[in-house]
Amino acid sequence: MSTKEVSFFGRNRFAISVTTLMGTIIGAGVLGIPYVIAKAGYLYGFFLIGLLGVAYLYLNLFFGEVVLRTKKQHQFPGYAEKYLGKTGKRITAIAMILGVYGALTAYLIGVGEASFAIFNWGTPLVYTLLFFIVCVIIVLGGIKAMGKAELILIPLLVIVVFAIGVVSFDQLDYSSLIPWDMQYFFLPYGVLIFAYMGFASIPVMREVLEKDTKKMKRAIIIGSLIPLFLYALFALIIIGVVGLDNFELLKPNERIATVALSIYAHPVLGVLANILAILAMFTSFLTNAMALKEVYHYDFKLSSITALFLTLLIPLLITVFGIATFLTILGITGAVSGGLQGILLIFMYWKAQLLGDRKPEYALGGQRVLGMLFILMFSLGIIYTLWTLL
Repeated sequence: MSTKEVSFFGRNRFAISVTTLMGTIIGAGVLGIPYVIAKAGYLYGFFLIGLLGVAYLYLNLFFGEVVLRTKKQHQFPGYAEKYLGKTGKRITAIAMILGVYGALTAYLIGVGEASFAIFNWGTPLVYTLLFFIVCVIIVLGGIKAMGKAELILIPLLVIVVFAIGVVSFDQLDYSSLIPWDMQYFFLPYGVLIFAYMGFASIPVMREVLEKDTKKMKRAIIIGSLIPLFLYALFALIIIGVVGLDNFELLKPNERIATVALSIYAHPVLGVLANILAILAMFTSFLTNAMALKEVYHYDFKLSSITALFLTLLIPLLITVFGIATFLTILGITGAVSGGLQGILLIFMYWKAQLLGDRKPEYALGGQRVLGMLFILMFSLGIIYTLWTLL
């Protein structure tokens, strides 16, 4: 590695660690938020965005403490094995792998639809395949290439969000934000859980920070809170411009927020929105793909090439054969996979305080009451989702 490269990466470790977490969190989930919030009502949805955002801030800090209490580097299933045993590792691995596969599949569908909305040429699948090839090349480049890409892309993503707000300000119809339909009380839950899932990046943050792990708590707080505000702003803008009635006229995969915006708003606004979507999913795809590849490579001892093959082939096949729609993937993956990971993380956090082999750079205490509330929330979400499916 050149002196110039070391200098660049060394100077920006904290920023790269923050954007690594943000890049994992802000992905396809943001594109499903406006529709489900419009169905349930914005004020109630805004409350859920804030409530679940704060919950995931604590959960990310919990996992950060688990990582810092452990000398050896793992991914989520590896920490589960250390603190919850073989059974914990198996359950955690299944939950995480299903969650990452759901995320990667949603990114592939979303990028294809958003790119097609911009260029209006070919088919969404063509753009999905092009996106897939680019991501494979970057994932092969490793952790530092990924971090540098996110350091550039995340500021651009923030700029695009505010550009959308400025361009669309005089088009907002606030009457679209008022209704509150209790029939869809639980509808936003799974999508919002999906939108906040970012556990896979926490061990990567430690790897990026290296000797600067004393900054990890602050990096987790910043990387967790920025998505909360972006989600609330994004939902406000999209619902105000598109409206629930127009959302209902669209096909299922056209209810992707930015695609809907490109149909019902000014063309420039639509292009900006879809650029946002592509940038967000691009960063999240990279971080999630790298994390799952590390699970197969580090925790299951598979070769690097086999790990990459297993990571990327399954979501590609699901997308190519059109097995599931965008919003369906978000809701089920968030409620079930996200719920299982959340429950297991709480138990892992409690065990790590007893069995950890390293003094952490920060400690949050037992958090028994908060932990039990989280377990109850995730359990009810899993039960409700499975009940509605059956």
